[in-house]
Amino acid sequence: MAQVLVVDDSSTMREIVCSFLSQNGFDVAVANDGRDGLAQLNKDPGIRLIVSDVNMPNMDGLTMAEKIRTELGNKDVRIVMLTTEDNTAIRARGREIGVTGWIVKPFRGEAVLGPFRKFCGLA
Repeated sequence: MAQVLVVDDSSTMREIVCSFLSQNGFDVAVANDGRDGLAQLNKDPGIRLIVSDVNMPNMDGLTMAEKIRTELGNKDVRIVMLTTEDNTAIRARGREIGVTGWIVKPFRGEAVLGPFRKFCGLA
């Protein structure tokens, strides 16, 4: 069972984030868009944290987060957006639908280790 689900349409970004998290003791699963992310979450009840891009084909990260909170009724999983989007309106929408955190790319792993470990019950 994975603790963290990384959702990004960029294979390079998925690899960077997954590699860093794996090297730091996290069990990681991947998805290539929001639709795939929902499917992965449904298959793995051990996921405690989702790190997702916002802009992706098929289903964007905010729509995925909204579906997790409303359609799946999952209020426990933490959702962190890792994106180039730094628009205040988009961030506000994220907060409204239950996004836990917002990280503007580039990904600086060391800065998130503490919070991510806490989210996953590893701290």
